[in-house]
Amino acid sequence: MIVNADSATSGQGFVSPARLQKISRDRAMIRWWLYFVCALILAMVVVGGATRLTESGLSITEWKPIHGIIPPLSVAEWEEELEKYRQIPEYQLINKGMSLEEFKFIFWWEWSHRQLGRFIGIAFFVPMVFFWATRRVEPWLKPRLLAGLVLGGLQGFVGWWMVASGLVDRVDVSQYRLATHLTLALIIFAYLFWLARRLAPLPEPDPFERDRLSGIGKITLALVFVQIFLGGLVAGLNAGLTFNTWPLMDGQIVPKGLLAMQPAWLNFFENVMTVQFQHRMTAYLLIAVALILTVGTLRVSQRKELRRAGAHVGGFVLLQAVFGILTLILHVPLSVALIHQGFAVIVLAASVDYLAVLRGSFPINR
Repeated sequence: MIVNADSATSGQGFVSPARLQKISRDRAMIRWWLYFVCALILAMVVVGGATRLTESGLSITEWKPIHGIIPPLSVAEWEEELEKYRQIPEYQLINKGMSLEEFKFIFWWEWSHRQLGRFIGIAFFVPMVFFWATRRVEPWLKPRLLAGLVLGGLQGFVGWWMVASGLVDRVDVSQYRLATHLTLALIIFAYLFWLARRLAPLPEPDPFERDRLSGIGKITLALVFVQIFLGGLVAGLNAGLTFNTWPLMDGQIVPKGLLAMQPAWLNFFENVMTVQFQHRMTAYLLIAVALILTVGTLRVSQRKELRRAGAHVGGFVLLQAVFGILTLILHVPLSVALIHQGFAVIVLAASVDYLAVLRGSFPINR
C-alpha cells in the first residue's frame, strides 16, 4: 500500500501493521462504494439530460417521495395522471391534444429520473449505516459522509423546486433552477469522488509539485464548474437549438445583440445569444487553461501518476469540446447531446483526480 509519509505515525502515534492492514481494507471497501455512487450520479446526469431533451420533466406534476415510487397500474390511473398534466401551461400551449401513449413516453422518462434519484439515496444511506455500524468508518470521515447525505437530500429538494417552476406560469422549468440542479449534482459528484480518490493508496505527495501546480489545478476545476453552470443555462433556454454554426456565430466571431436586454446583466442569464456565446467563450478559456496544466505538469513532474492525471485533464477537455461542437452543428441530436452532457462528468472527475494525486492519500489517524 502507498501512503503519505506520515500516514503510519501521524495523529495518535505509531500504527501497528495489523491496524494498518485493517484500515487499508476498510478504506478500499468505502472507496469502491463511493465510486459506485459516483457512477450512479453520472447515470443520473445522463438520464436527466434525456428527460430535458425529450421535454419530459413536467409530466409528473406532484412530488410524492414515497407514493411516487409506484407508477400508474391501470388505464384509470394513467388517465388521472394525464388529466393532471392537462392542467399545466406546457400541455395547454405546446402539447394540447397529446394522446395517452404519447404522454406515457414522457412520463416514463421523468419517472425513471426520479426512481434513479431514490435509488442513489438508498445506495448511499444503507452502506453508510453498515460501514458505520461495523466500525469501518474512521472518525474524521464520519462528518464528511454525513455532509454527503445532507447534500443528497438537498438535491432532491432542489429537483422539485426546479420542476415546480414550470407548473404555473411557464411552459418549461426555470433555466436558473435547472442550472442550479445540474451544478449541485456535480458538486456532490466531485465531493464524493474527492473522498474516494484520497482514500486510495496514492503516491506520496511532492511539496514542490504541489506548490507549483495546485493553483492551475484549482483554476481548472473552478472553470469546469462555471462551464457546467453555463451549460445548464444553455439547456434551460434551449440555446443549443440556435446559431448552429461553428466557429462563427450568426456569421461573426462576436455577434451583434449580445447586450440587447435591459438591464445589461440580464443578458448573461436570459438572452439566448449571450448565453450560448458565453458558453463558447468559457470553453475556449477552459481549453487554454487545461492545456497549460497539461504542459506544465509534463515539464515539472516526472511521476507517472501525476503526468497521466495531467494528460487526462487536457485530453478530456479537448474531447469534450469536440462533443460540444458536434452537438451544436448537428442541431442537438439526443445521442450526441447526452454524450456531451455525460462526458462533462468525466472532465470533472479528471480535474478532481488531478488535485487528489497532487495531495496524496488521506493520512491515517487524522
